[in-house]
Amino acid sequence: MTAVGQQRPVRRLVSVSGVVQGVGFRPFVHALATELGLSGQVANGPAGARIEIEGGPEAVAAFCHRLTADAPPLADIVSAATSELRPTGGAGFAIVPSVTGHGRTLVPPDAATCDTCLAELADPADRRHRHPFITCTDCGPRFTITTALPYDRATTTMAAFPMCPDCSAEYTDPSDRRFHAQPIACWACGPRLRLTGAVRREGRAALAEARRMLAAGAILAVKGLGGYHLVCDATAPRAVGELRRRKARGDKPFAVMTPDPDSAARLGHLGPAERRVLVDRSRPIVLLRRRSPTPLAPRVCPGSPDIGVMLPYTPPHRLLFGLPGDPPGPDILVVTSGNLSGEPLVTDDREAMARLDGLADAWLWHDRPIVVACDDSVVRVRADGSPLPIRRSRGFAPARVHLPVAVHPVLAVGGDLKNTLCLAAGDSAWLSAHIGDMDSPSAQHAFDRAESHLRALTRVEPVRVAADRHPGYRSARWARRTGRPLTLVQHHHAHIASAMAEHGLDEPVLGVAFDGTGYGDDGAVWGGEVLLVDYAGYRRLTHLAYVPLPGGDAAVRRPYRMALAHLRAAGLVRSPDLPCVAACPPEELRLLEGQLARGVGCVPTSSMGRLFDAVSSLVGICHRAGYEAQAAVELEAAAVTADEVRDGYAFALEEPAPLLAAIVADLRAGVAVPLIAARFHLAIAGAVRTACRKARRSTGVRTVVLTGGVFANALLDGMCAAGLSEDGFTVLGHTVVPPGDGGLALGQAVVAARMADT
Repeated sequence: MTAVGQQRPVRRLVSVSGVVQGVGFRPFVHALATELGLSGQVANGPAGARIEIEGGPEAVAAFCHRLTADAPPLADIVSAATSELRPTGGAGFAIVPSVTGHGRTLVPPDAATCDTCLAELADPADRRHRHPFITCTDCGPRFTITTALPYDRATTTMAAFPMCPDCSAEYTDPSDRRFHAQPIACWACGPRLRLTGAVRREGRAALAEARRMLAAGAILAVKGLGGYHLVCDATAPRAVGELRRRKARGDKPFAVMTPDPDSAARLGHLGPAERRVLVDRSRPIVLLRRRSPTPLAPRVCPGSPDIGVMLPYTPPHRLLFGLPGDPPGPDILVVTSGNLSGEPLVTDDREAMARLDGLADAWLWHDRPIVVACDDSVVRVRADGSPLPIRRSRGFAPARVHLPVAVHPVLAVGGDLKNTLCLAAGDSAWLSAHIGDMDSPSAQHAFDRAESHLRALTRVEPVRVAADRHPGYRSARWARRTGRPLTLVQHHHAHIASAMAEHGLDEPVLGVAFDGTGYGDDGAVWGGEVLLVDYAGYRRLTHLAYVPLPGGDAAVRRPYRMALAHLRAAGLVRSPDLPCVAACPPEELRLLEGQLARGVGCVPTSSMGRLFDAVSSLVGICHRAGYEAQAAVELEAAAVTADEVRDGYAFALEEPAPLLAAIVADLRAGVAVPLIAARFHLAIAGAVRTACRKARRSTGVRTVVLTGGVFANALLDGMCAAGLSEDGFTVLGHTVVPPGDGGLALGQAVVAARMADT
């Protein structure tokens, strides 16, 4: 019988869904229940976490409130459903074995080493001093080591490393911050770090020798969370040049790693928003406007207006910079994907020894397997301070994207460039890590692995597949082979829908989709589009005027071809004084003239990306592109060095001839190339404003989405957003998925779901 004034105990079942495994959620629940004097138990289950909680009504209510309000930093709680149970009168609170069955949860992204672990790493008195696999419930590998769910040590690649007595004691101690930390390890029981190559070392000696080799100009293959990197001293011209030669990198910029934000600020302009992204637990590469002068070797990022900078996100990365008292080593490192240009990231150790032979002088690696490749993420900060993902991968994948519409289970396979796939069901979508370009067997194998892994973790069994309409895409061919019902989604419709989905919109928008290539309804190559869009369909309102694309990919690799095609379409004389004419070999020029005159091998294109290429060559900046968008990147780099420019060229999307004529006139008048480049950017932004104002008058729609790879250009993105906002539009850019083809799959998924429903 309950005593007078004493509340009758209650018992509740709390079913928590979302990212609640691998984030220290069960230890958090245990600590919270103990603090409130409650009894019960918690277990991981197929749908998340299952909690039984018993005690006084007020304490149980406080527990349920704080469960979501004070959740661990890596958790993402989608729901916490409660139901009443009959009190049992038990004492104490326990973490019990995981429950199997049907349901859906998800492991969190990998997280950078936390400050507390970094302090232990540097503490000579700590038993994990210099331990290259130090981790806790708040940091370390998750996505890249998890083989299945529920998330326990047995379902990760740490299963092969039994805990020593000391680690086991920490793991089972509710007061320890490694209580139920699945990747827990130490020098006695964890993975082993090795240096192999011309010399062989293990453990502490491996890191010390690796640091010495880097200081001497060597190139190392270093195993990270999601794959191998090639690393060298970023201030050493010979080492950087040799890395470019071995990797066949051309002039594509390298990313660099610095030990701390202050070091990063020496290289690029680091405002408060950039700093927040740089130090975030996702630790992406952040694109910063370059400073001049710079301590970097000249060939780290030639021709780019930006420098990609990241901070160390694993203990070995931090140790490569050294701890107090270590011999001096490089203070800035080039850290680039461990592969030949165009190939996927290497994850397997034997494969790394073979494929990186000739690229690396030595291998710094360990024996903890990587389940799935996960390249570094790349983020730019927009003018309004919001993040713009350029590549969404490590630190972000496979975080859930909330959808504004409910969808039946669907697999969207993305495109053939910058491929990322997406699984969606209900109100949630999950994107894979960055896979890359689908033009090699190794990339297609990486796609297969990523699809299987994501399907295993999400337990989404798709009933439909979505792909791009391009008839030659390898991703679309893969989708057809599944035998599932297939929905083909127009490229730019998917781009715009992806931005709509991430902003929670389910209403028509005006979509400005500017990119290099997208298969159009008329068989042309689209890419300079203004569309009226909802998930069910789209209407093409206007577009950049068609010009011939002479030779397809040859025109992409040789921007002078696009310049000559645009000049001819504009009716302008292609005289030898123009840089693009001078850059074209005479025999090729003669053949190209005939090709353009007859229209042979000249698919029409409305691509804004190709217009940027054309202008870059026309003004003498870039005539041959060694990597995607090189001509446009270098055109932007010139524009940002111009003095303040108020007026752009007169330009309408439907009639580019006056724009090209004005550029030619300025060239012949001796106007500085940076000024021409800046006026060109202003001209594009002005044309966007004009097109959107016209579209608003005819449709009444006042929301504009800016999407497509061209909007990775920070200068253009900022100009368009500012001008459209001034015109009274609501302007939305990407903040969750990339504007380029890395965000395509999200749009494909929601469009396919809506089209299937209609």
